[in-house]
Amino acid sequence: MTATAPTLSPAPTGAAPTPRAPRRTALVPTAVLALGTLYCLLPVAWVLVAATKSGRELFSTFTFLPGTGLTDNLADLSAYRDGVYWRWMANSALYAGLGALLSTAVSALAGHALAVYRFRGRETVFNVLLTGVLMPPVILAVPQYLLLAEAGLADTHLSVLLPQILSPYGVYLARVHADAAVPADVIEAGRMDGAGEWRIFRTLALPMMLPGLVTVFLFQFVAVWNNFLLPYIMLGDDEKFPITVGLFTLLQQGAGTPALYTLVITGALLAIVPLIAVFLVIQRFWSLDLLSGAVKS
Repeated sequence: MTATAPTLSPAPTGAAPTPRAPRRTALVPTAVLALGTLYCLLPVAWVLVAATKSGRELFSTFTFLPGTGLTDNLADLSAYRDGVYWRWMANSALYAGLGALLSTAVSALAGHALAVYRFRGRETVFNVLLTGVLMPPVILAVPQYLLLAEAGLADTHLSVLLPQILSPYGVYLARVHADAAVPADVIEAGRMDGAGEWRIFRTLALPMMLPGLVTVFLFQFVAVWNNFLLPYIMLGDDEKFPITVGLFTLLQQGAGTPALYTLVITGALLAIVPLIAVFLVIQRFWSLDLLSGAVKS
């Protein structure tokens, strides 16, 4: 007697597929992202809480409960050396604001030229720029100091501003965005209408490149604001220090005077505020540019 294998009846045509149970592996990326977010936000939360504590509260207990010394910390920070902290903030605003603006302008011109014009050696120039993107800034700090010292510009505001004007990463982003956002037909139409190259760039290409240039400005502003090594090497007068070097010197003095630690923490908290404000303002321009681009298209 031979056993026959059971036959399976085919599924009815048009039957809805059986819903699959959610995979547990989908929770792994979410958990990793949550841990990464917590890792990034925890120090910021600690600075926010620690800035509200007096020196006694800061060193006596380690809790995330707010203290009662925020007003006194702000007053002491403003009174320290006749308000030198606010000069450091003004210097950082000058270096980051003007440096990012000039760097964005140079990146826009260079990116437009590399994307629109065809000339011998174009790809070589672009590859050199890519090499500059991969080059760590720490390698260039000492040669930049030697060059500017030979020019008599060491310990001046220009010694911090000039190296920030050319950003290889900014030129790379501007070139990629110009290549994608500025159609060649628009450039040719402008030339056929008798417009010069500068007018084509200013009236046609620049408005189309604006969302990408806003990104370049933001990246460069944050990079210059957080830059420490270059101004630390270039500057000797603490009246010209940016906020990063100023807080570092204040922290070094706090090694012998623990009361200065509260000033360093409060100053670090205030140093974050301009970055948040710039990001919120620029985010508005991102939305407007994307909406206007969608309407024009």
